[in-house]
Amino acid sequence: MTAFDEAEGFASPTTVLTPAEKELSDRVDGGLERIEDGLREDVAFASPVADAVARYLLEAGGKRIRPRLTLLASELGSGANENVIIAARAIEITHLASLYHDDVMDEAILRRGITAAHMTWSNNVAILAGDLLFARASKLISHLGERAIRLQADTFERLCLGQLHETVGPAPGEDPVEHYMGVLSDKTGSLISLAAQMGVVFSEAPSEYEKPVVEYGHKLGVAFQLIDDVIDLSPSSGETGKRAGTDLRAGVVTLPLLLLRKNAQNSVADATLLARIEEERAQALVAQEEGEPLPAENDVDFETVVTALRQHEVTRETQRVAERWGAEAIAALDVLPDGQVKQSLIKLADSVINRTH
Repeated sequence: MTAFDEAEGFASPTTVLTPAEKELSDRVDGGLERIEDGLREDVAFASPVADAVARYLLEAGGKRIRPRLTLLASELGSGANENVIIAARAIEITHLASLYHDDVMDEAILRRGITAAHMTWSNNVAILAGDLLFARASKLISHLGERAIRLQADTFERLCLGQLHETVGPAPGEDPVEHYMGVLSDKTGSLISLAAQMGVVFSEAPSEYEKPVVEYGHKLGVAFQLIDDVIDLSPSSGETGKRAGTDLRAGVVTLPLLLLRKNAQNSVADATLLARIEEERAQALVAQEEGEPLPAENDVDFETVVTALRQHEVTRETQRVAERWGAEAIAALDVLPDGQVKQSLIKLADSVINRTH
C-alpha cells in the first residue's frame, strides 16, 4: 500500500513498496493520524447542537486528499512539523465547511454516503455549521502568521467567487465550457493548490519549489472534479452512497452535459438526447422539491438517459480532458528533484485520474 490507500479510493492493494517508499508512506500515514486527531478536537464545540452538526461530515470520512498533499509537499523541506500539521488541519476544515454550504445551494440529498446535513437538520443550521468551521479554520491559520492568513483569505475569496459564478451561470456571450472550467479552478483547484503550497512554505522547502507545486495542485484539483463528473454517471458511484446521475438529477452542471449542449446545436440525435435529459431532470427536481420519490416509471426513464449520457462520446471526452489536466499537473513537477516525493506526487495524480469513486 502507498500513502494513498485503496480504502480512500487511491492505489492498489497489490502495490509493492520499496524500502524508501515504505519509509515515506509511513511518515505520511503518521502525519495523517496526527491531523485526524487534531481535526476531532478542532470541530468540537461546547454547544451540543453545534458539536453534533460540525462533526457530522468529518465523521463520515473522506479521501483527505488535501492533507495528504500538504504532507507530501512538506517532504520537499523539513517534513511534517507542527506548522505543517496545523496548516493541513485548517485546509481540511475549510474544505469541510464548504461542503455544508455547497449541499444547501445544490439541494443535495447525500454527502459521503449519508444524508446531507441540511436534510438532517435544516438549511439554516447547515449554513451556520459551515460558518463555524470557517471560523475554526481561521483561528488555526492565525497561528501561522500574516502570510498564511493572506493565503487563506485569497483562497477563501476564490472559493466564494467560484460558487457565485456557478450559481449565476455564464454571462451572455460567454462560452459555457470556459465558464465551467473557471468555476472548477476556483472551487476545487484553489484549495488543493493551497494545500500543496502550505506544505512547501511551512516545511521551509526551497522557495523555487513553491510555484511548481502550486501549479500542480491547481491542475490536479481541476482533474479531480472532472473525474467526479464522469463518476457521477457511473454505476460504481454507488460506492459513495450516491446513485448514478445524482448530480444530473439535482440540476448540477457537469462537463458531459455542457459538451452535449454544444453538440446539440449541430446534431439531431444529440438534441433529442438533451431534450430527454432536460425533461427527466425537470421531473426529478419537481419530485425532490415536493419531498417525494420519483415515480418508478420515471425513475427507469431517468436511468435510461443516464446510461445514454454515460456511453456518449461527451463523457469519454470529459475523461480525456481530465487526463490532459492530470498530465499537465505532472509536467509541472519537472523542476523538482527526482526521488520518492516526486514519484509519490506523480502517483497521486495518476490515482486521481484512475479512481472509480
